[in-house]
Amino acid sequence: MKNMKKILFIGAEAMPFAATGGLGDVMGSLPTAISAADENVDVRVVMPLYGAVSEAWRAQMKQEAVFEVNLCWRRLYCGVFSLYKDGVTYYFIDNEYYFKRPTLYGHFDDGERYAYFCKAAIDMLGYIDYYPDIIHAHDWQAALSLVYLDRKYRQIEEYERIKTVFTIHNIEYQGKYDFSILHDVFELSDWDRHVVEYNGCINLMKGAIVCANAVSTVSPRYAEEIKTYEYAHGLNDILCENSSKLRGILNGIDYVFYDPESNKGIAKNFSADSIYDKYENKTALQREVGLPERKDVPIISVISRLASHKGLDLITEMVYNLMSERDVQLVILGKGEATYESFFENLEKAFPDKVRALMTYDRDLANRIYAATDIFLMPSKSEPCGLSQMIASRYGAIPVTRETGGLYDSIKSYYEKDGEIFGNGFTFYDYSAPVLRRRTDDAIDLWYDEEKRMALLKKIMTTDFSWKASALRYLEMYASL
Repeated sequence: MKNMKKILFIGAEAMPFAATGGLGDVMGSLPTAISAADENVDVRVVMPLYGAVSEAWRAQMKQEAVFEVNLCWRRLYCGVFSLYKDGVTYYFIDNEYYFKRPTLYGHFDDGERYAYFCKAAIDMLGYIDYYPDIIHAHDWQAALSLVYLDRKYRQIEEYERIKTVFTIHNIEYQGKYDFSILHDVFELSDWDRHVVEYNGCINLMKGAIVCANAVSTVSPRYAEEIKTYEYAHGLNDILCENSSKLRGILNGIDYVFYDPESNKGIAKNFSADSIYDKYENKTALQREVGLPERKDVPIISVISRLASHKGLDLITEMVYNLMSERDVQLVILGKGEATYESFFENLEKAFPDKVRALMTYDRDLANRIYAATDIFLMPSKSEPCGLSQMIASRYGAIPVTRETGGLYDSIKSYYEKDGEIFGNGFTFYDYSAPVLRRRTDDAIDLWYDEEKRMALLKKIMTTDFSWKASALRYLEMYASL
């Protein structure tokens, strides 16, 4: 163990313990992939012990430490529990006042909750006698860990050589607060103010960008986009100032969890070599949601948070005519803005034999829809990486995506030349409903040409979206530090 490189991930969520989205998927998959890629790396993860963590997982944990976290005037209990899984040691920060709540986020005191978590994660190192070579913090909830390390712990010998990485998963959420709580909640002094000050308020993400030795984001294209006003949600200036630190590494997906050959939750397992078996999943889904059982029409699906930046405004503008004019079925799964939920519910009423609007989110149901889908729409206005287009591809759906962020990096436009297939989907650049309609029509037309469809599906399903290549990129970044 003496010569092993030690990497500690700090993040607010991780699959399969407790997660709400893409951050949890990454925190659950990337550490395992890095551990598998290099046997000389000791990978560990720290996250809060939420109420959502099941008793089955708790039963496998052991207590590592109990101590008090000092956060300004507060003296707060902290328990540290550990669990070893798939080559990775996970630590859980226990404080029921902060973390035993019905939801992970959205509470009035989230700033205080994650300040406590970040302080506890750094304090923990001394109590478990583990000092990593790299601390890799993720998104605004973990940003203060890097600020605290730089501003409060660097004078301690064991902490002075730790290098740091900060990953931006979604720059829209930055951890912005009023300066009135700088001392009382975040335990930062006037000497620290300049580190977190940005555009007249506390900005925790800005603080992490300044303090980190390297800053990464979840696709190469997004790393370029967030240096511009259009995509940066106000942080473009500080990112341009720190552009030498910035790099983009495309996320992968969990090839064990998202495996059509072994997934027990779908009606019929299939692979790139048995694509026709996929259509048993189509029949099963049609039966489940009450659509006519037809294998001779394509199912188009949308699996998304229903928000405007996901391109829902483009879909709503063109989909009524699409359903009127084409022989297709449409399944929408998601929750979000009431306007969109109402629109899709009314669309189902207008086309009861062609549309199903499932205004919920259910991961198992999402898997069944992926397995049944023929054409997957994801026309996002902005998309840091996106996992849905990769999952849909893994399950043999033809993606229709806009050329932004990770969508641009993962899906390339289909064309044929000299009998050879290039690309793995249908893409477009202009943020326009007519352009989305045209590319959707192109995908539908190809689907109805069975020979071309099968050739393209084989190409799509064998595109490598695993974590293997990305894990090596992260290891290269760590080595450079």
